[in-house]
Amino acid sequence: MNAWNAAESADFRGPLDVTRAATAVLDAQDRIIGWSPAAQRLLGYTPEEIIGHSVETLVPAGPAPASPASEASPSGSQAHTLRHRDGRMLRMAVTSCPLADVRGAAEVSGTAGTQPARVLVAAALAEHRMWESRQAMLHGLATQSPVGLGIYDTELRLIWANGAYTREIGLPMDEFLGARADELYPDGEFVTEGYPRTLDAVMRQVLDTGEPVLDLHFVGQQPSAPGSDHVWSCSYYRLQDAQGRVLGVCEDAFDISGRYQAQRRLNLLVEAGTRIGTTLDMAVTAREITKVAVPAFASTIIVDLMRSVLHGGEPEAVDGTLPALVRVATRTADDTPDGPLQGPHRVEYPPGSLQYRSLSSGGTVREEGTVVVPLRAGGALMGLVTFLRAAPSVFDKGEIELADELVIRTAVCLDNARRFTREHSAALTLQRNLLPQHLPAQSAVDLAYRYLPSDERTGVGGDWFDVIGLSGTRVGLVVGDVVGHGLQAAVTMGRLRTTVRALARLDLSPDELLSRLDDLVEQTAEEQAATVGTDTGPDDVATGVTCLYAVYDPVSRRCTMARAGHLPPAVVDAEGGLYFPDLPVGPPLGLGGLPFESLEIELPVGSLIALFTNGLVEGRDRDVDEGLAVLGRVLSDHRRPLDELCIHTLAELLPDGPAVDDSALLLVRTRELDARQVAAWELPAEPAAVGKARERATGQLREWGLAELSYTTELVVSELVTNAVRHASGPLHLRLLRDRTLLTEVSDTGHTSPHLRHSASDDEGGRGLFIVAQLVQRWGTRYTPYGKTIWTEQAFPPDYPGAPRPAGGGT
Repeated sequence: MNAWNAAESADFRGPLDVTRAATAVLDAQDRIIGWSPAAQRLLGYTPEEIIGHSVETLVPAGPAPASPASEASPSGSQAHTLRHRDGRMLRMAVTSCPLADVRGAAEVSGTAGTQPARVLVAAALAEHRMWESRQAMLHGLATQSPVGLGIYDTELRLIWANGAYTREIGLPMDEFLGARADELYPDGEFVTEGYPRTLDAVMRQVLDTGEPVLDLHFVGQQPSAPGSDHVWSCSYYRLQDAQGRVLGVCEDAFDISGRYQAQRRLNLLVEAGTRIGTTLDMAVTAREITKVAVPAFASTIIVDLMRSVLHGGEPEAVDGTLPALVRVATRTADDTPDGPLQGPHRVEYPPGSLQYRSLSSGGTVREEGTVVVPLRAGGALMGLVTFLRAAPSVFDKGEIELADELVIRTAVCLDNARRFTREHSAALTLQRNLLPQHLPAQSAVDLAYRYLPSDERTGVGGDWFDVIGLSGTRVGLVVGDVVGHGLQAAVTMGRLRTTVRALARLDLSPDELLSRLDDLVEQTAEEQAATVGTDTGPDDVATGVTCLYAVYDPVSRRCTMARAGHLPPAVVDAEGGLYFPDLPVGPPLGLGGLPFESLEIELPVGSLIALFTNGLVEGRDRDVDEGLAVLGRVLSDHRRPLDELCIHTLAELLPDGPAVDDSALLLVRTRELDARQVAAWELPAEPAAVGKARERATGQLREWGLAELSYTTELVVSELVTNAVRHASGPLHLRLLRDRTLLTEVSDTGHTSPHLRHSASDDEGGRGLFIVAQLVQRWGTRYTPYGKTIWTEQAFPPDYPGAPRPAGGGT
């Protein structure tokens, strides 16, 4: 059965219509006096066989059907069992009606001699029940269905509507029949992608193509109640008759405003979960909620935070006085998505305002098109979020709940950002205090430096640098990097920097210093693991430390360096030639068990050395080799003042400011002590050498105009040379250096270091070194592959004009 036949079978006349049903005419004695052809087909009796017989021939028992009983169906029929001619029992729907015009009925039945009393009509019960169901369905669609049904003719004018459709329009039917859909909803539009936007266009498309469309979402306002938007789910299909002639188009419409709004709110919450809290910057987080909710939820949003919270502090207690608020974000529907944002500024709300009431009560306050929701984290009030809508739109209960949920999510992200801000500020303060605040001028080199902490997203790192003055006018150059970020990295960096300075003052060679430092880092990692009770894992910042240590001697112009997993320095000689020394690669500190090797190079006066961390040359979009190439290109202009060269280097390598890692840069330009500042002699290891040493030392002091220091220097030279003669062998070397202080050095081939001791009253010796230590500013011992050197420093007299600057260099 095709679709049209199925529709045709649903005849509105029904199976009990006398033109279709089995019909029998009864007289007053319930004898059959008329029999229709349909009755013969249904029950098998011919008119000759049944006319004149009682109706009981058809009904097995009980009285003949009379007027409808109380349990009759809506059509007035009753269910009866009738006997077929062959004996079968058939369930039939039966109804009867009296004949008021007996004469007319007799003429119709052909039994004019007998008076008909009523007509008995029967049909198959199942067919009749199906027809009743169809009738009930049609009646329900017209009167009870929640789905609005409207029929438009080929001119797209409304010609029929059911009750739900009439209620949606909100007007009496005679006021809108004949109107076009676009006239009823002039400002509405379809929001489903891929379809025309107007009602007229969609229905015209269905009429032209015959293709139905389903579940298109239409947004508009009810004709009788404009002001608030509704959303309908609409479907359309073409109507045509049995011959295929197009009659019009039918519209099914169902108001899904509640479901649509719920879905929009859910989508908004999902979007908020992905777009709010993408950074740990409080101002950015506050702006993110405004971007999510405007204009999808409100026309204007204002975010105010407590001043203490904005700077990472704890929220202020609200105890009768309102806290100071700072406006950190404002957005309206007219703002461009990426337009300029106004910086934080103080705001005050007058008593009686919604914001004042919300701060005082700590709860959500609503009034018409405004909702003020407090920002809370852990029960503490951090600020306010104000949602506004233009009249006449207001916030309903569900939207207020949505506003609360948006603010709760934002408050969690803001509290995380606040805690990070506090920790980051503490780590940054600690880092700045642990790094060199000022590097004193050195005779061996001119220097400049820059330190750029990482951006706030990754936190404070553990890079460091240092310049350490050593004995003999030498200088130690250090740069290092601790893996990780945060307070622990900064603390580890400070501990390592202090350790390097202490070890450097022992005049250790670079490779030995790194070995000692490696032992310390490894021991620290083991102690941490023992404290935790398990392996600290890859996030431990006590391991994975890299370091480069170099010592430059301005007398010999030689530089000795060693590295532990760090990048080698860049060296530019006086002629502009750039190279990276082939420095042996040592393992990062903390691994243990592997040796470090030193490399010694000779540097012409005015050579430039650049020490740096990997954060300077490596980035998200640049590998190390590219960074080193850029650094080499910048350093090729080596004659620039060092401060300018530092600025130019950062501008080229970090044009956008701080990167994901800290960046340290130390530039030094080498100098050389003038020959007139150095006096050196070789002496035999014999007692007579003591007198010669005193004589040559005092003579040199007179030449330098430092005769005032002769007495002290004679005592120092006598004691140091005497000890060398007594405890060492081979030739001795005496050297005087006139730098920022007077340095006296005695070298021998021994490896035993003298030490201070308090001599007893009956000791004959042991007081010489103690006396020397009282007369000089500093003294110490350094070891070389060939022995040791004991050195002392003495300050110049107050009226001494000062030592000349070493040769070369200059900033």
